[in-house]
Amino acid sequence: MSDSPTKRFDLGMQVRRKVLGDAHVDKAEAAKTDFDASFQTLITEAAWGTVWASDNISLRERSMLTLALLAATGNFDEIPMHIRATVRTGASKLDIQETFQHVAIYAGVPRANHALKLAKQTFAEMESEEKND
Repeated sequence: MSDSPTKRFDLGMQVRRKVLGDAHVDKAEAAKTDFDASFQTLITEAAWGTVWASDNISLRERSMLTLALLAATGNFDEIPMHIRATVRTGASKLDIQETFQHVAIYAGVPRANHALKLAKQTFAEMESEEKND
């Protein structure tokens, strides 16, 4: 992986689109303003261009880790987005169930319970959207 910020940004956008999908990224990019542009660049380079772009673990494993960390730290807002991404990362519903069981034991039942609730809602939305397509 190159240390060039431009290359990290470009790679980050490729990985971000691969994981989150073009529609999500296009919507986020359209909502970007001068106020949050530098923050979006930071996320694209660091999260997507460095962490998610690494070949050391699979996208499936990275997806499970991300969901566990979001739940364990109580950062629930991004859980639906990352549940939707599992379609592209290969993390199954069973993988997610196991992930949140780990959260329950190591970080607390209430956080895991809320994460499961969000996952169930998101999966139901995804299935409904699939039927309507």
